[in-house]
Amino acid sequence: MTTYTHTADADIAADTLFEFLAEPRNLPRYFPEMTAAEPEGGESVHVEANVHGKHVEGEAWVRPNTSERRLEWGAEGPDDYHGELQVDELSPGRSRITVSLHSVREAEGGEVQDGLERTVAALTHAVATDDQAWTRDQRREDPPAD
Repeated sequence: MTTYTHTADADIAADTLFEFLAEPRNLPRYFPEMTAAEPEGGESVHVEANVHGKHVEGEAWVRPNTSERRLEWGAEGPDDYHGELQVDELSPGRSRITVSLHSVREAEGGEVQDGLERTVAALTHAVATDDQAWTRDQRREDPPAD
């Protein structure tokens, strides 16, 4: 099994960053190849992506642990693809994200590591630039607590 890891800092609150990442519908906003992600109940998520010019669909799982700001995910298939991310608070409004990917498939050159680094950069950028609008939209969708 091959593991790829990348860590980056972001100018965004750790809870806000984790909340954004834990929502499966946000996956296409920071995975360039992913075109759709729809929760199907429990841990199941239906995903669609364009991979090397081909449209693929499949079932994945996502397991958020809000109290630890840890997210695990994976997809069934020949590559046994799965990963986890951890969001840590560095200071108020600043966080660190560490993402690890695991697969039995070994990629040529730095393809996977480069893709991981681009994805982490894209997700921190997406959250930072869209933080206020996304949080506001979530508040509209969430029913008021009793």
